[in-house]
Amino acid sequence: MSVNYENFPFWIIALATLLAWSIYAIGIIMFARLGLIWALLYVAYCLWCEFNLLKRSCRNCYYYGKSCGFGKGRLCALFFRPGDPAKFTARKITWRDLIPDFMVSGLPLIAGIIVLIRDFSWLIAGLLVLLIILTTTGNSLVRGNLACKYCKQQELGCPAIEMFKAAKKNKR
Repeated sequence: MSVNYENFPFWIIALATLLAWSIYAIGIIMFARLGLIWALLYVAYCLWCEFNLLKRSCRNCYYYGKSCGFGKGRLCALFFRPGDPAKFTARKITWRDLIPDFMVSGLPLIAGIIVLIRDFSWLIAGLLVLLIILTTTGNSLVRGNLACKYCKQQELGCPAIEMFKAAKKNKR
């Protein structure tokens, strides 16, 4: 039995939030180099992803109104009424469901490559490398070692954990 947080410590929430905002900021920079409208569209897309997450998942989560590892439980309570926790555990997530989340990093990666082809810049190249590191290693560390590891919802049932467990089992 692992130790789970009833409310996550502030430093974990701050680190997870800083990671997400850093990815968003790099994306905005990449798209801004293509034009203001592209940057605004990317911001709108990120806001849509966050809204969708709060509405479809967070309002049904154990941490609704509490401090989850990503700080979204309390945020969700400001915008939505509580949902049904049974919906959270019953939901099945597939890789296809994660495509919008992957696009938060994937679209800026594509935009950055376009920017580099048009007008090479070491700054943009460095930001692309940083984006890749934050998206892969950063997310893996925050989710695997801090947020999901100590999440009480996984004891109650988490479709994302189940999907990743099944994927790991199929690799063997």
